[in-house]
Amino acid sequence: MSLGWTEDRVGALKKLWLEGQSASQIAKQLGGGVTRNAVIGKVHRLGLSGRAAPSQPARTTFRPTRPRPAATAPAQPSAPRRIEAAQPRPAAPVAPRPEPIPDLPGTATVMTLGAHMCKWPIGDPSSAEFSFCGRRASEGVYCVEHARVAYQPALKKNGAGELARSLRRYI
Repeated sequence: MSLGWTEDRVGALKKLWLEGQSASQIAKQLGGGVTRNAVIGKVHRLGLSGRAAPSQPARTTFRPTRPRPAATAPAQPSAPRRIEAAQPRPAAPVAPRPEPIPDLPGTATVMTLGAHMCKWPIGDPSSAEFSFCGRRASEGVYCVEHARVAYQPALKKNGAGELARSLRRYI
């Protein structure tokens, strides 16, 4: 089926695209059998790229509250800063690995757990206090600290064989 991309339709397509309308919205407005895929294809053939912000509903991001550490010393006023010319700075040293964080009551429940939140379970799933870590997940489903615990390096073949041989002595 051949669509008639008239100058009027192409002009309307360009206008709606630059306003930030989605391909589905444009297809509905153009009507006459124009599909979302036809709009996408025409946009690519025309080389349209720049557009206004897409028309998506505003989303609010859930940010769980975390317990703040107790202040150890009263804050002292800092000395006035001097403004200096920008000079190249030496490379920052590699930070040591942080100490593992003890399993404190988590901040996320099944109902509040988001896509980028650590899903490390804390507590007994059958208790009312059960929760999840809730910190920002680095890669995958866990935060950095819990990923270190969850993903242990595999044992070498020789090491595993030696372990099995040593256990057989006791069986």
